[in-house]
Amino acid sequence: MKRIYVVGTADTKGEELAFLADAIAATGAAVSRVDVGTRDATIPVDITAKDIAGHHPGGRDAVLGGNDRGAAVAAMGVAFARFAQSRNDIAAMIGIGGGGGTSIITSGMRALPLGLPKIMISTLASGDTAPYVDVSDIIMMPSVTDMAGLNRLSRVVLHNAAQAISGMAARPAPSAGGKPSIGLTMFGVTTPCVTAIADALRSTYDCMVFHATGTGGRSMEKLADSGLLSGVIDITTTEVCDLLLGGVLPATEDRFGAIARTGLPYVGSVGALDMVNFWAPSTIPEHYRGRLFYEHNPNVTLIRTTAQECRAIGEWIGARLALCEGPVHVLIPEKGVSALDIEGGAFFDPEADAVLFEAIECTIRPSGTRRVTRLPLHINDPEFAKAAVAAFLDIARK
Repeated sequence: MKRIYVVGTADTKGEELAFLADAIAATGAAVSRVDVGTRDATIPVDITAKDIAGHHPGGRDAVLGGNDRGAAVAAMGVAFARFAQSRNDIAAMIGIGGGGGTSIITSGMRALPLGLPKIMISTLASGDTAPYVDVSDIIMMPSVTDMAGLNRLSRVVLHNAAQAISGMAARPAPSAGGKPSIGLTMFGVTTPCVTAIADALRSTYDCMVFHATGTGGRSMEKLADSGLLSGVIDITTTEVCDLLLGGVLPATEDRFGAIARTGLPYVGSVGALDMVNFWAPSTIPEHYRGRLFYEHNPNVTLIRTTAQECRAIGEWIGARLALCEGPVHVLIPEKGVSALDIEGGAFFDPEADAVLFEAIECTIRPSGTRRVTRLPLHINDPEFAKAAVAAFLDIARK
């Protein structure tokens, strides 16, 4: 039977954890009390901190064997994420915490599938929550007062949270019917291409377009890992440029990881690999001064990638796609990779593009399931969009 996991540091927040779990149980929901504290619990729990710590790659002692609280909190976060991924009986998860508890618990929540209800009651919920939420669907709920013993306000906050999580778990969203979903990546400089692809496929697929700003690519791959996508058309892989060259909209090292893990049908391209993103010109690092740049707007400045940088970018992408066992088809637009990389455009550089294309071809290791096709087209040509649609339909039907 699936249960609502109620999570907290039972060494410091035991009273609040017990109150919240009892309030949820009073709605008729099955509850598991989970301790992620680094010291002895002050209340009975169903899953102990030792149980959680045992999921750390270094074993329990890597979490609970030292005297450094900061190190213990970080290690417990790693262990709790692995624990959460191992469970198949979680109907919903709710947590309470201050700084340390919020860090630990949201590490586990981020490892859960999108769509599974998650509420984090936190003293940090009214500040910058990006490090805790990232690209997940965690609901951050302010505790208002500190969690240092129950009071008349905290009882109301915890009661309301209990009702919310119980309702979510009792009435889950119906399974999405109708068209399967696919993920697409887009930037302003690849908009004509991606828009045309989405328009062509919308009658058959639910097209989810993600802005390739670092979080966009991560969100798309999180959906893939969560089993919510049937395929990916990754036209705009520009986030890799920012990752490798220090831009402000970077991918993570796990870019393309979800494609390798899931084996989803994947059509990719080299959209906007001609640029690295920075903020206003004054923010550009000193070692990039004097480079070819384009002021996209007063707050965004683009720097043209060199042939040497393009080689590194192409090799990085090719090496990661080479790890994919599912169907992969990369399309190369030989006449330019963005609206700026076109004859007469600010970033037009056929020599740098040629190095990029060759690097991908040399590292992707073509096989029966992986292929690269060059097209004598610009990425925003209507015929390129048609080729991408045809390529995706071809591998999606196999």
